[in-house]
Amino acid sequence: MTTKPLFSQRKGLKSPPKMQKDGMSSDLRTSIWNCYIIYIFNHFKRQKTYDGLRWITRELLFRFFKKPVNYIDYKSGTEMIDMLTSDYSELTWERVYDLIEVTLDILSTGTLSNRLTDALNKVFEEEFSPYRIINGIVSDITSEQEIEMLNEALANTDFPAITAHLNRALELLSDRQKPDYRNSIKESISAVESMAQHITGDPNTTLGNALKILEKKHDLHPSLKDGFLKLYGYTNRENGIRHAIFDEEPNLTNQDAKFFLLSCTSFINYLKSKL
Repeated sequence: MTTKPLFSQRKGLKSPPKMQKDGMSSDLRTSIWNCYIIYIFNHFKRQKTYDGLRWITRELLFRFFKKPVNYIDYKSGTEMIDMLTSDYSELTWERVYDLIEVTLDILSTGTLSNRLTDALNKVFEEEFSPYRIINGIVSDITSEQEIEMLNEALANTDFPAITAHLNRALELLSDRQKPDYRNSIKESISAVESMAQHITGDPNTTLGNALKILEKKHDLHPSLKDGFLKLYGYTNRENGIRHAIFDEEPNLTNQDAKFFLLSCTSFINYLKSKL
């Protein structure tokens, strides 16, 4: 797939596509559904018993479309796909993104989930959707470097508490109905706090104490340590990282929450590399 201008666009005969933050073009909607057909339905359809296709149809009807599932066992593969296609065509643009998240949750981790995620992210890029899928969540983080950094942190199973905080921060930031920037920032800082606790083995430690240990045992450069302390200093206090400061800030934005999520994730990935 490519995002370079096509012939008609270069000649000025067709307007170039625009970012679709609060809507969805018919091309994007169709391409998303084609990913479902190619990477899910056709995969299951090749299994002549259609057990997998009945399973995913039943799950989507039950968990997302909220429709009866009692006739699924009597339908052919084509009938099931046609039924889901009809239901899909009635979704509003934001519910299409909801469907993607529910589908990935149903598929959980594995080959199908990974293939669908990769295909959809390529479609989002080609059709100028401002969203990308990260760890099963449709997020407005689109930089490939940022996505790779977040995926690295969220895929690490050695630090479950840290991963949980970062994942929750991403969920709160990416909620299209009611984003919660304040609590997203708090979760990002909690992830750093959890990293500090892991490094020191002390559940009540501060980030400053953790950095001193890294400086002493893992060759953290003093200037780098001081830089990290200044960056996070205003969230630090005697008994640990302070979250209440953000309750006093009334105008937090998407960019504020995104900055904290990405900077905290980058910092955590760096600290992990020093252990």
